[in-house]
Amino acid sequence: MTLIIDAAPVVAMADRNDPIGKSVLDILEQESGDLIVPAPVSAEIDYLLGVRLGRASRLAFLDDCAAGRFTVSGLTRAEHGTVRDLEQQFADLDAGLADLSVVVLAHRYGTRRVLTFDQRDFRVLRLPGGDPLTLLPYDAP
Repeated sequence: MTLIIDAAPVVAMADRNDPIGKSVLDILEQESGDLIVPAPVSAEIDYLLGVRLGRASRLAFLDDCAAGRFTVSGLTRAEHGTVRDLEQQFADLDAGLADLSVVVLAHRYGTRRVLTFDQRDFRVLRLPGGDPLTLLPYDAP
């Protein structure tokens, strides 16, 4: 099954001092489907890796993308419109492009599964049509 990935788990996985990183790696190793990183999230990952862990971590993430470990997926024009609609619908969250692109791409790929540490926003956000998201690692069986 396809898994949509938010920024914080990738950063945690790259940080050898982060105790949660190992659990993220375990989740990803068990996945047999596509690992989708929305393009706005990939920019967030690049920034956070650079600030927190340095250039080598940014390059390692790019290597993973180039090797096909992660598929970076951009938004269509129509999907940008959907992001705008969701931004208005969930205005109280002030979620922004990166988080809302996770929701929109989950809808595109026909999945509710999202790897994120951000329960505050993603417990409230809904797919177009109203379905809730399944948040890993929290909702793992």
